[in-house]
Amino acid sequence: MAMSFFAQFASPSYLGIPLIAIAIALPWVMYPTPSTRWINNRLITIQGWLINRFTNQLMLPLNVGGHKWALLFASLMIFLITINMLGLLPYTFTPTTQLSLNMGFAVPLWLATVLIGMRNQPTVALGHLLPEGTPVPLIPVLIIIETISLFIRPLALGVRLTANLTAGHLLIQLIATAVFVLLPMLPTVAIMTATVLFLLTLLEVAVAMIQAYVFVLLLSLYLQENV
Repeated sequence: MAMSFFAQFASPSYLGIPLIAIAIALPWVMYPTPSTRWINNRLITIQGWLINRFTNQLMLPLNVGGHKWALLFASLMIFLITINMLGLLPYTFTPTTQLSLNMGFAVPLWLATVLIGMRNQPTVALGHLLPEGTPVPLIPVLIIIETISLFIRPLALGVRLTANLTAGHLLIQLIATAVFVLLPMLPTVAIMTATVLFLLTLLEVAVAMIQAYVFVLLLSLYLQENV
């Protein structure tokens, strides 16, 4: 039973070919391409308005040098939200439940922010490792602690996204299994459990969007420290 619960997180394959590439590439096919006309349809207009609002909100605390990342952050946000939302559909696979994929996003982007800080303002970047006014005996210890916390950042990014989505999917499957088991024996309890399942599904929709936003927001905060 335990293995069947975690089987949903295994990467699917067909004839020995992993299908995770299709699951990653599928979201980009679902979005309409903006046209060159002055007047677009409602879907493209709403899509552009949402992207503009998100980008403006995300780039607000950054200076002009950080605005170069606007396209990357907006694309990553749309990609993560779409992947997370599609993973809530029945008989689908959520690539962002794989820690390797999330770390593949987190580590290069975090490393890019650190390298930008070391190139543009090395004194300020290294100054984050030692808070101002630190007593002299505590300087070596604090440098070690701040260095460790700096290198834990990408791990926290990847694990946070993976853990939240994995826990939500497991909880939905556990409650859905309970509904099917209780339905023949205790229909009233099964209906109450199904109501909880419906509310939990709505919560997971919110979690899918919030976790994508938190992932990109933390990356923008890391970039803010280094530009």
